[in-house]
Amino acid sequence: MQTSPSPASTAPERVFGWGDHAALWFSLGVGLLVMQVGAYLVPALGTRDALAAVIVGSILGAGLLAWVARLGCDSGLSSAGLIHAAYGRGFARLPVLLNIVQLLGWATFELVVMRDGTAAIARQALGLDMGLALPTLFWGLVVLALLRGSMITLVRRIVSRIGLPLVILSLIWLTVQFALKLDADGLHALWRRTGDGSMNAFQALDLVIAMPVSWLPLVADYARHGRSGRGALGGTWLGYAIANIWCYALGVLVITVTGPDLDMVAALLLAQGGLVALGLILIDELDNTYGDLYSGSVSAHSLWQGASLKTWGTVLAAVSIGLAMVLPMHTLEPFLLTLSSVFVPLFGTILGRLGTQPARLADAPRALHVAPALTWVLGIAVYHILAQWAPHYGSALPTLLLTFALGALGARAGLRTAPAA
Repeated sequence: MQTSPSPASTAPERVFGWGDHAALWFSLGVGLLVMQVGAYLVPALGTRDALAAVIVGSILGAGLLAWVARLGCDSGLSSAGLIHAAYGRGFARLPVLLNIVQLLGWATFELVVMRDGTAAIARQALGLDMGLALPTLFWGLVVLALLRGSMITLVRRIVSRIGLPLVILSLIWLTVQFALKLDADGLHALWRRTGDGSMNAFQALDLVIAMPVSWLPLVADYARHGRSGRGALGGTWLGYAIANIWCYALGVLVITVTGPDLDMVAALLLAQGGLVALGLILIDELDNTYGDLYSGSVSAHSLWQGASLKTWGTVLAAVSIGLAMVLPMHTLEPFLLTLSSVFVPLFGTILGRLGTQPARLADAPRALHVAPALTWVLGIAVYHILAQWAPHYGSALPTLLLTFALGALGARAGLRTAPAA
């Protein structure tokens, strides 16, 4: 029996080509947060070990992201639609609701990043103390205006044609400027430097993979507009992997030159032309905020179709602006990282169930699919047990492997018993 289309994914417009996917996910992969997390690797690992973790973790993490993108493109389902297909239309309301909360939190976090960056630029360039409310309101209203327009137009005309070249130029400029601050002896010393042992290879890999994994609940919302599953897979994988490797490596380079006492915004402003480059990166943070709120509106629309996507986007943007007015960054990050532990096993199970058995997408969803629901709950428990009792093995990668294996086994067992039933 064929399942009826999810309300959030009915008749998606198929216009994104390979280049659109690559441009979108390169742009979404660039961010100050990624550079800052890359800086965390510097004192703990040696340069060679840090770069190895960045390259391997980015390729693996972006590959997972691309796999979900292909599922979304081939099926035409949004992220919420994939969750409904895997867990059942009744039970899926819980993870979809948690996803909305997570996306709202990440959008707020991005607004705080843009707010603090804008305030720092105003102090250095103009000597002005803008406070927090004005830059928060400014960026919030810009995002709100974008949400009232077309997502497809934004990706194809603004991100691909205008935003992407400017972001690449800013990354090239910053990379060259900080690399020039290291002479030949400095480069040699940097390459030979060893870590202090406070983080091992598994923990570093876990930290790198965490960034692309955080985008798993969003990727299908955009990939379902692709013309082919292969294009969605290749474009997403290449675009995000390059951006993630570049930003992590740039974070390592910047913090090596400036020292660990400066935050990333202040460090970037030290570069010649850093003011302009940082401004371009802050503008690029807009698509991260937009992506969070657009996907949040898609998920909210899947739960209640009484409001349109634009109405949901407006409501979520207003809430995000209000939260960014009062919340400092250090209170947001731990909450968001804890909440992200829910989505690692959620999509590990989805990839195991639907990625290995695409025929499952044609099943009529019941209120509850017991096996994947239990696998998800088990995965959450394993994630936190590992973080508490065996942190040297990491949490994200082992949990992904476990839930993927159990999801695949459950899907195969279900298909074998279906004819008998």
